[in-house]
Amino acid sequence: MNFVVLSLFPDMICECMNTSITGRALAGGYINLNVIDIRDFSQDKHLHVDDYPYGGGAGMVMMADPVYRACEHARSLCSDGKGRIIYMTPSGRRFDQNTAKELSHYDDLIFLCGHYEGIDERVLELEADDAISLGDFVLTGGELPAVCIMDAVSRLIPGVLNNDASACEESFEDNLLEYPQYTRPEVFMDKRVPEVLLSGHHANIATWRRQKSLERTAVQRPDLLKKADLTKNDVEYLEKIGFEIVDSPKKDQ
Repeated sequence: MNFVVLSLFPDMICECMNTSITGRALAGGYINLNVIDIRDFSQDKHLHVDDYPYGGGAGMVMMADPVYRACEHARSLCSDGKGRIIYMTPSGRRFDQNTAKELSHYDDLIFLCGHYEGIDERVLELEADDAISLGDFVLTGGELPAVCIMDAVSRLIPGVLNNDASACEESFEDNLLEYPQYTRPEVFMDKRVPEVLLSGHHANIATWRRQKSLERTAVQRPDLLKKADLTKNDVEYLEKIGFEIVDSPKKDQ
Protein backbone atom coordinates (compact mmCIF):
# COMPACT_ATOMS: atom_id res chain seq x y z
CA MET A 1 0.00 0.00 0.00
CA ASN A 2 1.37 3.39 -1.04
CA PHE A 3 0.14 6.44 0.88
CA VAL A 4 0.75 9.97 -0.39
CA VAL A 5 -0.28 12.94 1.75
CA LEU A 6 -0.63 16.54 0.58
CA SER A 7 -0.37 18.89 3.53
CA LEU A 8 0.76 22.31 4.75
CA PHE A 9 2.10 20.65 7.89
CA PRO A 10 3.95 17.50 6.80
CA ASP A 11 5.67 17.03 10.18
CA MET A 12 2.30 16.18 11.74
CA ILE A 13 1.95 13.27 9.36
CA CYS A 14 5.50 11.97 9.67
CA GLU A 15 5.59 12.08 13.47
CA CYS A 16 2.37 10.09 13.79
CA MET A 17 2.95 7.55 11.06
CA ASN A 18 6.52 6.72 12.07
CA THR A 19 5.34 5.55 15.50
CA SER A 20 4.15 2.18 16.83
CA ILE A 21 2.54 -0.31 14.42
CA THR A 22 2.53 1.99 11.38
CA GLY A 23 6.17 2.84 12.05
CA ARG A 24 7.07 -0.85 12.02
CA ALA A 25 4.98 -1.36 8.89
CA LEU A 26 6.89 1.43 7.14
CA ALA A 27 10.23 -0.01 8.25
CA GLY A 28 9.18 -3.48 7.08
CA GLY A 29 8.02 -2.26 3.69
CA TYR A 30 4.39 -3.31 4.15
CA ILE A 31 3.29 0.27 3.54
CA ASN A 32 4.99 3.25 1.93
CA LEU A 33 4.54 6.94 2.77
CA ASN A 34 5.27 10.08 0.78
CA VAL A 35 4.41 13.41 2.39
CA ILE A 36 4.26 16.45 0.11
CA ASP A 37 4.35 20.06 1.32
CA ILE A 38 1.81 21.97 -0.75
CA ARG A 39 3.83 25.16 -0.22
CA ASP A 40 6.54 23.71 -2.42
CA PHE A 41 4.17 24.15 -5.37
CA SER A 42 3.42 27.83 -4.80
CA GLN A 43 4.65 30.17 -7.52
CA ASP A 44 4.57 33.10 -5.13
CA LYS A 45 7.98 34.25 -3.89
CA HIS A 46 6.62 34.24 -0.35
CA LEU A 47 5.15 30.73 -0.86
CA HIS A 48 1.60 31.90 -0.29
CA VAL A 49 -0.99 29.17 -0.74
CA ASP A 50 -4.12 30.96 0.49
CA ASP A 51 -6.15 34.07 -0.28
CA TYR A 52 -9.34 35.86 0.76
CA PRO A 53 -12.61 34.22 -0.33
CA TYR A 54 -14.64 35.73 -3.16
CA GLY A 55 -17.90 37.05 -1.81
CA GLY A 56 -16.39 37.93 1.54
CA GLY A 57 -16.46 36.04 4.79
CA ALA A 58 -14.11 35.07 7.57
CA GLY A 59 -10.85 33.19 7.08
CA MET A 60 -8.78 32.28 4.07
CA VAL A 61 -9.17 29.74 1.26
CA MET A 62 -6.40 27.54 -0.14
CA MET A 63 -5.65 28.56 -3.73
CA ALA A 64 -6.35 26.27 -6.67
CA ASP A 65 -3.03 26.48 -8.49
CA PRO A 66 -0.58 25.18 -5.83
CA VAL A 67 -3.03 22.48 -4.79
CA TYR A 68 -3.51 21.42 -8.41
CA ARG A 69 0.25 21.21 -9.00
CA ALA A 70 0.72 19.22 -5.79
CA CYS A 71 -2.05 16.79 -6.78
CA GLU A 72 -0.53 16.21 -10.20
CA HIS A 73 2.86 15.53 -8.61
CA ALA A 74 1.25 13.14 -6.12
CA ARG A 75 -0.36 11.18 -8.95
CA SER A 76 3.05 10.78 -10.59
CA LEU A 77 4.24 8.94 -7.46
CA CYS A 78 1.54 6.28 -7.82
CA SER A 79 2.02 2.91 -9.47
CA ASP A 80 -0.61 3.63 -12.13
CA GLY A 81 0.27 7.31 -12.49
CA LYS A 82 -3.12 8.24 -11.11
CA GLY A 83 -3.90 6.93 -7.61
CA ARG A 84 -7.07 7.90 -5.76
CA ILE A 85 -7.22 11.40 -4.27
CA ILE A 86 -9.29 11.64 -1.10
CA TYR A 87 -10.18 15.09 0.19
CA MET A 88 -10.47 15.18 3.98
CA THR A 89 -13.51 17.33 4.79
CA PRO A 90 -16.41 17.40 7.28
CA SER A 91 -18.76 17.42 4.27
CA GLY A 92 -17.48 14.06 2.98
CA ARG A 93 -19.02 10.63 3.42
CA ARG A 94 -18.67 9.16 6.90
CA PHE A 95 -15.66 6.93 7.48
CA ASP A 96 -16.20 3.54 9.12
CA GLN A 97 -14.65 0.08 9.17
CA ASN A 98 -16.31 -0.89 5.91
CA THR A 99 -14.76 2.16 4.27
CA ALA A 100 -11.37 1.10 5.64
CA LYS A 101 -11.83 -2.32 4.03
CA GLU A 102 -12.83 -0.68 0.75
CA LEU A 103 -9.77 1.57 0.72
CA SER A 104 -7.42 -1.29 1.63
CA HIS A 105 -7.97 -2.77 -1.83
CA TYR A 106 -6.35 0.18 -3.59
CA ASP A 107 -2.62 0.19 -4.37
CA ASP A 108 -2.24 3.97 -4.01
CA LEU A 109 -4.17 6.43 -1.84
CA ILE A 110 -3.58 10.18 -1.91
CA PHE A 111 -4.88 12.25 0.99
CA LEU A 112 -5.52 15.95 0.36
CA CYS A 113 -5.53 17.83 3.66
CA GLY A 114 -7.31 21.15 3.65
CA HIS A 115 -6.78 24.02 6.07
CA TYR A 116 -8.25 27.43 6.89
CA GLU A 117 -11.74 27.66 5.34
CA GLY A 118 -11.07 24.89 2.85
CA ILE A 119 -9.83 24.60 -0.74
CA ASP A 120 -10.93 26.39 -3.91
CA GLU A 121 -13.83 24.28 -5.22
CA ARG A 122 -12.52 24.27 -8.78
CA VAL A 123 -9.45 22.21 -8.00
CA LEU A 124 -11.57 19.79 -5.99
CA GLU A 125 -13.80 19.30 -9.02
CA LEU A 126 -10.73 18.62 -11.15
CA GLU A 127 -8.71 16.44 -8.80
CA ALA A 128 -10.66 14.91 -5.90
CA ASP A 129 -11.91 11.37 -6.49
CA ASP A 130 -13.52 11.06 -3.08
CA ALA A 131 -14.34 13.10 0.04
CA ILE A 132 -14.30 11.54 3.51
CA SER A 133 -15.17 12.78 6.98
CA LEU A 134 -14.41 11.26 10.38
CA GLY A 135 -17.66 12.63 11.80
CA ASP A 136 -19.85 15.63 12.40
CA PHE A 137 -17.22 17.90 13.90
CA VAL A 138 -14.63 20.36 12.59
CA LEU A 139 -10.86 20.18 13.08
CA THR A 140 -8.21 22.73 12.17
CA GLY A 141 -7.05 20.67 9.21
CA GLY A 142 -7.21 17.34 7.45
CA GLU A 143 -3.94 15.93 8.78
CA LEU A 144 -5.27 14.11 11.84
CA PRO A 145 -8.20 12.52 9.94
CA ALA A 146 -5.77 11.41 7.22
CA VAL A 147 -3.54 9.76 9.83
CA CYS A 148 -6.54 8.03 11.40
CA ILE A 149 -7.62 6.60 8.06
CA MET A 150 -4.10 5.49 7.13
CA ASP A 151 -3.79 3.77 10.51
CA ALA A 152 -7.13 1.98 10.08
CA VAL A 153 -6.31 0.90 6.52
CA SER A 154 -2.77 -0.17 7.40
CA ARG A 155 -4.07 -2.66 9.98
CA LEU A 156 -5.86 -4.49 7.17
CA ILE A 157 -2.72 -4.92 5.07
CA PRO A 158 -1.37 -8.49 5.43
CA GLY A 159 1.76 -8.58 7.59
CA VAL A 160 1.21 -5.24 9.31
CA LEU A 161 -0.18 -6.80 12.49
CA ASN A 162 1.90 -9.42 14.25
CA ASN A 163 -1.24 -11.54 14.40
CA ASP A 164 -3.34 -10.99 11.28
CA ALA A 165 -6.29 -12.65 13.03
CA SER A 166 -6.47 -9.64 15.37
CA ALA A 167 -7.99 -7.51 12.63
CA CYS A 168 -10.83 -10.00 12.30
CA GLU A 169 -11.75 -9.94 15.99
CA GLU A 170 -11.87 -6.22 16.69
CA SER A 171 -14.81 -3.87 17.07
CA PHE A 172 -17.12 -3.34 14.08
CA GLU A 173 -15.94 -6.41 12.17
CA ASP A 174 -19.41 -7.96 12.51
CA ASN A 175 -21.11 -4.67 13.39
CA LEU A 176 -20.47 -5.62 17.01
CA LEU A 177 -18.19 -4.03 19.57
CA GLU A 178 -15.26 -6.09 20.83
CA TYR A 179 -15.56 -8.12 24.03
CA PRO A 180 -13.65 -7.09 27.21
CA GLN A 181 -9.96 -8.03 27.44
CA TYR A 182 -7.90 -9.02 30.49
CA THR A 183 -4.28 -9.85 31.34
CA ARG A 184 -2.17 -10.55 34.46
CA PRO A 185 -2.59 -10.33 37.41
CA GLU A 186 -5.68 -12.44 37.99
CA VAL A 187 -6.82 -10.08 40.76
CA PHE A 188 -6.49 -6.30 40.64
CA MET A 189 -8.04 -3.98 43.25
CA ASP A 190 -10.26 -6.90 44.34
CA LYS A 191 -11.50 -7.38 40.78
CA ARG A 192 -10.96 -10.86 39.37
CA VAL A 193 -10.54 -11.98 35.79
CA PRO A 194 -13.69 -13.90 34.76
CA GLU A 195 -13.23 -17.57 35.61
CA VAL A 196 -14.19 -18.75 32.13
CA LEU A 197 -11.08 -17.07 30.68
CA LEU A 198 -8.89 -19.10 33.04
CA SER A 199 -10.62 -22.40 32.27
CA GLY A 200 -8.81 -23.26 29.05
CA HIS A 201 -12.17 -24.37 27.59
CA HIS A 202 -12.04 -22.75 24.16
CA ALA A 203 -15.69 -23.29 23.26
CA ASN A 204 -16.89 -21.74 26.52
CA ILE A 205 -14.49 -18.84 26.09
CA ALA A 206 -15.75 -18.22 22.56
CA THR A 207 -19.36 -18.26 23.80
CA TRP A 208 -18.55 -15.86 26.66
CA ARG A 209 -16.76 -13.47 24.32
CA ARG A 210 -19.64 -13.48 21.85
CA GLN A 211 -22.16 -12.79 24.60
CA LYS A 212 -20.09 -9.97 26.07
CA SER A 213 -19.71 -8.47 22.60
CA LEU A 214 -23.49 -8.59 22.18
CA GLU A 215 -24.06 -7.04 25.62
CA ARG A 216 -21.59 -4.21 25.03
CA THR A 217 -23.05 -3.40 21.63
CA ALA A 218 -26.62 -3.48 22.95
CA VAL A 219 -25.75 -1.01 25.72
CA GLN A 220 -23.30 1.31 23.95
CA ARG A 221 -24.24 1.09 20.25
CA PRO A 222 -27.69 -0.47 19.85
CA ASP A 223 -27.88 1.03 16.34
CA LEU A 224 -25.24 -1.47 15.21
CA LEU A 225 -27.37 -4.46 16.14
CA LYS A 226 -29.79 -3.65 13.31
CA LYS A 227 -26.95 -4.25 10.84
CA ALA A 228 -25.26 -7.12 12.67
CA ASP A 229 -25.32 -10.64 11.23
CA LEU A 230 -26.87 -12.31 14.25
CA THR A 231 -27.46 -16.00 14.79
CA LYS A 232 -30.58 -17.45 16.34
CA ASN A 233 -28.58 -18.02 19.53
CA ASP A 234 -27.47 -14.38 19.51
CA VAL A 235 -31.05 -13.14 19.28
CA GLU A 236 -32.19 -15.51 22.02
CA TYR A 237 -29.38 -14.33 24.30
CA LEU A 238 -30.19 -10.66 23.69
CA GLU A 239 -33.85 -11.29 24.43
CA LYS A 240 -32.84 -13.15 27.60
CA ILE A 241 -30.96 -10.10 28.90
CA GLY A 242 -33.76 -7.73 27.93
CA PHE A 243 -32.91 -6.49 24.43
CA GLU A 244 -35.38 -7.17 21.66
CA ILE A 245 -33.99 -7.21 18.12
CA VAL A 246 -36.34 -6.24 15.31
CA ASP A 247 -35.72 -6.96 11.61
CA SER A 248 -32.18 -8.24 12.10
CA PRO A 249 -30.76 -10.96 9.85
CA LYS A 250 -30.66 -14.30 11.66
CA LYS A 251 -28.60 -17.39 10.99
CA ASP A 252 -29.64 -20.84 12.12
CA GLN A 253 -26.97 -21.25 14.77
